[in-house]
Amino acid sequence: MTLARMKDLRALSDDDLRRRIADVENDLLRERGIAAMGGAPPSPGRMRALRTNVARSLTVLRERELGARPVTAS
Repeated sequence: MTLARMKDLRALSDDDLRRRIADVENDLLRERGIAAMGGAPPSPGRMRALRTNVARSLTVLRERELGARPVTAS
């Protein structure tokens, strides 16, 4: 699994991003299950890459959410 680039994530629609997050979280859950049962994951860096991809995707969604609202100065 390669790390997702922010440029590529920003090009996706909100629905595509949410679908991608769900898929990656499902993969991460599977990897955590393997590790919890005592098995060695096939790629040790995969869990870290999955977590990073979820975080980046959530960051893009949050940026869009904040960008849609007008900023009020206090």
